[in-house]
Amino acid sequence: MVFILNLFDRKHKKQKFIEIMATNKVTTHWKKNMQFESDNPSGHTLTMYDASADNGNLKGFGPKALMLSSLAGCSGLDVDSLLTKMRAEIDDFNIVVTGVLTEEHPKFYHKVTVDYHFYGTSLDEKKITKAVNLSIDKYCGVMEMFRQFATITTAIHLHDN
Repeated sequence: MVFILNLFDRKHKKQKFIEIMATNKVTTHWKKNMQFESDNPSGHTLTMYDASADNGNLKGFGPKALMLSSLAGCSGLDVDSLLTKMRAEIDDFNIVVTGVLTEEHPKFYHKVTVDYHFYGTSLDEKKITKAVNLSIDKYCGVMEMFRQFATITTAIHLHDN
């Protein structure tokens, strides 16, 4: 669903239209003991907690680490789809994302490294590089969000089986 927002730009004294695309909504519920459960538009839930606190046997995810997982997942889905369309065969693929937090509060990732690792016997370097670069530069919205606050470094590693 697409929404068109009609705004009046006072500075330039003219009307402007902004296209608003689909939105996502999550609801996060406090479960006590520094633990929250968050739903997802897919209908699944996940547990988040403060890893620095004593949470007993709690299992879940730290919110900042989830951001790194989201970056890897977003780009990985792009790359998987692109490699399939390009008919590039790989045996395995993983993404390692490392984020460096600022020292001062609010702490956020100011440096992020994304390492793409591909495994196979006849890896097509040209297709793999093209797929990764398309994800990085064109398709991955989470990558674009990270660019707003972090310096991102990427690398592609080909591992011949």
